Amino acid sequence: MTGNLSKDTFLKFPLVLIAPFFLWGTAMVAMKGVLEVTSPLFLASTRLVPAGILVLLFARIMGRNQRIPAEGWIWICAFAFIDGLMFQGFLAEGLVKTGAGLGSVMIDSQPLAVALLSSWLFGERIGLWGWLGLTFGILGISLIGIPDDWIFAVTAGDFSFLQVDNLEISGEVLMLAASLSMAVGTILIRYVSRYVDPVVATGWHMIIGGIPLLVASGFLETQQWQNINVSGWLALGYSTIFGSAIAYGLFFLLASKGNLTSLSALTFLTPVFALIFGHLILAEELSQLQWFGVGLTLVSIYLINQRERIAQQWRSLTNKSASNQSVAATTIEKKERLK
Repeated sequence: MTGNLSKDTFLKFPLVLIAPFFLWGTAMVAMKGVLEVTSPLFLASTRLVPAGILVLLFARIMGRNQRIPAEGWIWICAFAFIDGLMFQGFLAEGLVKTGAGLGSVMIDSQPLAVALLSSWLFGERIGLWGWLGLTFGILGISLIGIPDDWIFAVTAGDFSFLQVDNLEISGEVLMLAASLSMAVGTILIRYVSRYVDPVVATGWHMIIGGIPLLVASGFLETQQWQNINVSGWLALGYSTIFGSAIAYGLFFLLASKGNLTSLSALTFLTPVFALIFGHLILAEELSQLQWFGVGLTLVSIYLINQRERIAQQWRSLTNKSASNQSVAATTIEKKERLK
């Protein structure tokens, strides 16, 4: 893959577009057991620093431009602070403190923030069908992540579950902060790529953002790796290589060139993949509401990515209908005159 990707190229390689979200979703499944035997800051730094080194090695092997001017380092550091340090730190801590699936709903709601920011900063048009798709996406991941009992309670007018102990507010705040950090990071890559190759920038931002997390883990945490067994290290390796190095490298390469609203909307696929592979690998049961949420999520992605074509077809259909009505009215008027 070269850095010469365009919007048309994305359409020719749909598997490349989906790959980051597939890898993130399956990495979540792989990391599920490891979270119980390690510490969050160590986990976050392990996902970042080794992955960043791998990305830089890949960039050098592929002959990508390594030159970074002074302005580029400034943007990389900002990128590293927001999308590396803040996002991964908030995410790791939030995963530990957040239960009942609300955290995953919050983290995967960031396409809304990306859509608003990209519309404001880059003039990307969202339109009626795009907003409808984003709404369906939020509803879909809500059905996937929120416990069925809570949904049924709300529909019955019972809000007794809304207690601090159930909601784990501190965890929800952390996941919301992680979501906003990723959204801002997605926007920042456009500015970073003006000075630095996006793959090289991705590698450096992971290393620079991961080192403070590793240092903090050394001072604040204990027993970071002593309880991890062989299968845990394999899961950690998969999460680092595939869920971080490859997934983030692809995502930010695509984000540096393509439509941010359309690309970010594919984030809705992450909990879908996590849910499906959790069912296949961990034998987790899926409820009817979750399957319905999967369906809504897929519909939302179609609406967002095809919003311009749907809008054009809708205008054509309405214009044709208006034209037919005009012809019919003219015909009736002529008949009246003949009488």
